[in-house]
Amino acid sequence: MKMRSIRYLTGEGIKNTWLNRLMSLASIGVLVACMVIIGLAILISQNVTKAIGNLEQQNVIMAYMKDYNWALYGEPETDDNADSSDDTSAQNSTSSNDDSSDNGKTDEEKADENGIKPSDYLIHNDEEAKALCDAIAALPNVASVTYVTSDEGLASVKDSMLEGQESYFTFLDEEYGNPMSGAAKVTMVDMALFDETVRQIEQMEGIDVIQSQSDLAEKITAIKRGITVAGFWIIAILMVISLVIVSNTIRVTMYNRKLEISIMKAVGATDSFIRIPFVVEGMVIGLISAFIAEGLLYFCYRVATETIVSTLGTTDIVRYGDVALYLLGIFVGIGIVSGMLGSAIMIGKYLRREGSEFAAI
Repeated sequence: MKMRSIRYLTGEGIKNTWLNRLMSLASIGVLVACMVIIGLAILISQNVTKAIGNLEQQNVIMAYMKDYNWALYGEPETDDNADSSDDTSAQNSTSSNDDSSDNGKTDEEKADENGIKPSDYLIHNDEEAKALCDAIAALPNVASVTYVTSDEGLASVKDSMLEGQESYFTFLDEEYGNPMSGAAKVTMVDMALFDETVRQIEQMEGIDVIQSQSDLAEKITAIKRGITVAGFWIIAILMVISLVIVSNTIRVTMYNRKLEISIMKAVGATDSFIRIPFVVEGMVIGLISAFIAEGLLYFCYRVATETIVSTLGTTDIVRYGDVALYLLGIFVGIGIVSGMLGSAIMIGKYLRREGSEFAAI
């Protein structure tokens, strides 16, 4: 097709939009409403995703290590004080025997005053603990790993207590020492793989126990899945509505130009030549709707966010400028696709049914 013909047909499509301006305005209004609803659904999804992302960062697991404190304090708890004293006596006796029997061994293998030998635990220093953290960080679903020393762990426990209750823990430092083991603080990328990642960490040598909030991880995964499904169906339903609206507009234009179409068919015009102006008309309606929807959504979202910020005092909200081009691209895509498909389907159907009548006139 020659460029002159393309310019002519494009001009006809734009002119048809103006000639049928009342129906075009009605179609633009409905399309704008559909696009604004789609945009709001996307913005809500973005904000919920951001909030869930912050929640995921808080939903960490603590993987405690088999270090010296684990060997010293990790024995099974006894039922009464008598058993505890018996165990202490037995431990001291064992320590004495070990000391007497280890004269031929190196100092490294000798038990200390608590009866603990280096071979009784796996993590001996911060370097080995950090190496274990690096191994955990190498797992596919791990976002970050932070090494928490025993002193930092005890300080964190004290900080989590109510005011004044941290004094209850002073005896640990003064009399019995710090019983906390070193730990790896782990955050994950995908909460849907939470259980699988926890199992992988549990199987690593040097890990004792893992503290996690698996229920919260399941809730986060369910929320994300629900938002994805709801967003998909909202967009799908509104896309169908958009196609129907554009199709009805093209149908009105088509019947208004029935005689002109008949003459064009009679003189040998191809279906493509007849179809292009209607496709252009549908695309113009879609593009106009896209830009109007972008401006209207910006105004609505700005008012909503200003109200939320002033009422709740939170600023953890997705900025419209960060998604403006993304939304405009979606709106333009919806407008072009719905305009092209709606007009092409309707004019194609009309030409197939009425082609013989056109030829007979």
